[in-house]
Amino acid sequence: MTMTNPAVNKILVSGGSGLIGTSLVRSLTDDQIPLVRLVRRKPEKPEEVGWDPEAEEPVRELAALEGLRAAIHLSGANLSAHRWTAAYKEEIVHSRVGSTRALVRVLKRLKSPPEIFLCASAIGVYGDRGAEILTERSEPGTGFLAETCRAWEAEAERAAEVGGRVVHLRTGVVLARKGGALEKMLPLFRAGLGGRLGSGKQWMSWIVLSDLVRAVRHVVETDALRGPVNLVGPIPVTNAEFTRALGEAVHRPAVIPAPAFALRAALGEMADAAILASERVIPQRLAETGFRFEFPEIGAALKWLV
Repeated sequence: MTMTNPAVNKILVSGGSGLIGTSLVRSLTDDQIPLVRLVRRKPEKPEEVGWDPEAEEPVRELAALEGLRAAIHLSGANLSAHRWTAAYKEEIVHSRVGSTRALVRVLKRLKSPPEIFLCASAIGVYGDRGAEILTERSEPGTGFLAETCRAWEAEAERAAEVGGRVVHLRTGVVLARKGGALEKMLPLFRAGLGGRLGSGKQWMSWIVLSDLVRAVRHVVETDALRGPVNLVGPIPVTNAEFTRALGEAVHRPAVIPAPAFALRAALGEMADAAILASERVIPQRLAETGFRFEFPEIGAALKWLV
């Protein structure tokens, strides 16, 4: 990456304590990229600035946000942290749409707003689409996640009113050594109790965390990228293919399926929307701008991760 001049390369990150944010902050820090981190707790480090998305003035120290090159907004409640009750669905929406609205309001108050605004989104925007190949040019789908993502992206798009580039980071299933979906699956698979979910025919679009971080930085550096960008690997797999590859990676059979009815009984609406939904998404915009994945194939990726 070429971000080297502190005077023009200061980057704001909100939601920096999550799986993606932690890795992104580490990558930028390792390369000595100057950072401003928005935190909801009391700031403890020089680069931290307190903010409260619920407040009338979400950020009081606006001077600290002047002269940013980019703002990267990654906040959002964990989709799998709770069963999707009506209250938690409201929290999922508000944590994304509400926080984005608040941050855009802050950026509009700056004398020198950032040149680039990157906001998290998700491939859930496409909905359950079977084996249809989905690119950034595909129409959004239907359902709770799709509608949430559309509202989320609409709020982010308001940042274009102050000029600059707005990018919607449509992230797929993130695979990492620690945290995320893989960490939850590994104990079962290592015990030989893993298997496909439902029919196993649903498509799964995935990306290794290190490739995702590199892709986010590629987006910052690539002026041609604006609007939706799919942050997924180039070769999506079915759930059956994924579970077989994971079983091979841990040298255990993966033959014990989790029936769809059992998943629905245990997880409710989340099972259909986040586990059984089929999203065959490819990263067309990344490919068009020359991004190269270190881990394009699921077998090699899982063997490296586990």
